[in-house]
Amino acid sequence: MRTNPPFAALTTPLSGGRQQRHWDARAALNFMLGGAGSGLIVFAAIGELDAPWAVALALMLIAGGLGAVWLEIGRKLRALHVLFNPFTSWMTREAFVAVLLFPLGLGSIFVPQALPAAAVAALAFLYCQARILCAAKGIPAWRAPEVVPLVVATGLAEGAGLALFFSQETLLIVLLCLAVLLRAFAWVRYRAAVTVSNLLPALYGTLPIVVIALASFYAREAAMLAGIAAVASGWWLKFSLVTRVAPAQGFTLPRVPVRGAR
Repeated sequence: MRTNPPFAALTTPLSGGRQQRHWDARAALNFMLGGAGSGLIVFAAIGELDAPWAVALALMLIAGGLGAVWLEIGRKLRALHVLFNPFTSWMTREAFVAVLLFPLGLGSIFVPQALPAAAVAALAFLYCQARILCAAKGIPAWRAPEVVPLVVATGLAEGAGLALFFSQETLLIVLLCLAVLLRAFAWVRYRAAVTVSNLLPALYGTLPIVVIALASFYAREAAMLAGIAAVASGWWLKFSLVTRVAPAQGFTLPRVPVRGAR
């Protein structure tokens, strides 16, 4: 896969080294839209949202993310190859979970009792996305195990933020605060484990988001503002992680063969 010129400006590395060129903004959209959509389905089930539009929006976000990845492929029909390696590829597992998620999600619009099952599938989809990054062993910023809880927590925070557009119930406001704090905790652990992560934007929005969310107890309109901040900060974090701070590590030879003296 090659980075097309229109997207080249979006993948300028922030540090020295050979920046990976296989995944650009379109690949980042899969993590951004797919994570937010998965999180929204999870919180739609937890908050027992009556609005079927919440699930519909979530499925459109996930479909948009997968579609963006498909657009990145040079030969579009090769997308079917992703189904051939379920035992070794987290991309394959993500695809299989998506095949299960969409029928469950669509079914839950008409049969609300199916929403918990759709939420479990959405959580599995989010986990597969996180493991896709972690499986890229050649990218130091991705391969750390701490990236998995970071991506999962970020998706949940985004989903909680989107859920507030459909309901401003106290439970969802509290869950947003908890999800944002969980994301901040996962970020601290990630930064401690990965040296290159100091180039990523710090989550300065954590405290303001919590304050705005708590203020919504007095003015419910503030809940949507907190939701926008949670989604925007999460998307920028994942966009930066995928496209801007991903230098590939070259080969190292700890022992070099030496020709014996004659």
